[in-house]
Amino acid sequence: MRRTLLIATHNAGKVAEYRQLLADLPVEVTSLSDQGISFEAPETGDSFAANACQKATAYAALSGLWTWADDSGLEVDALGKMPGVLSARYGGNGLSDRDRTLRLLKEMEDVPDESRGARFRCVVCIVGPQGGNIVTVGFVEGVIARQPAGEHGFGYDPVFWLPKLDMTMAQLPASVKNRISHRGMAARAAKVELSKQLDS
Repeated sequence: MRRTLLIATHNAGKVAEYRQLLADLPVEVTSLSDQGISFEAPETGDSFAANACQKATAYAALSGLWTWADDSGLEVDALGKMPGVLSARYGGNGLSDRDRTLRLLKEMEDVPDESRGARFRCVVCIVGPQGGNIVTVGFVEGVIARQPAGEHGFGYDPVFWLPKLDMTMAQLPASVKNRISHRGMAARAAKVELSKQLDS
């Protein structure tokens, strides 16, 4: 039996990634926009896990659906792991992905190549209609590039350089990104646990 799974985001890019990642599960993926939900759940936690579970719990209660939420962001070593949980709001509200990326590059201008280490981290939290939750984590290590490159992905992908692949996250085809990304890792672990719940 197919269940409806609400992905708790208005981000069309993220929903598209999840539709690919979850294509082999017996679920019908829907989004907040698809459901006509305009309510913005709070993200006041001090960790990715706290924010993801805040969102999943709020939207599961509101929709009555299995709800999958994630919180993810960029941790830059030279900036004390900032922007971290503030990644989507870095520099203030109303900025575009490009604005935030350019701000980051400006702050990193004088940081030498050997000190530009960073990671993308993602925490997935899934809450069922009756409560209870699944929490999984994924991360990928990289380096902050000197300038953006690539047309794929979103957020900070154009400046997240993957030394082993010699390209940025935004230069990867979706199939490769989904295999190696922080969201892909957290999602695959969450899929295993969700599958068990759906079968029970």
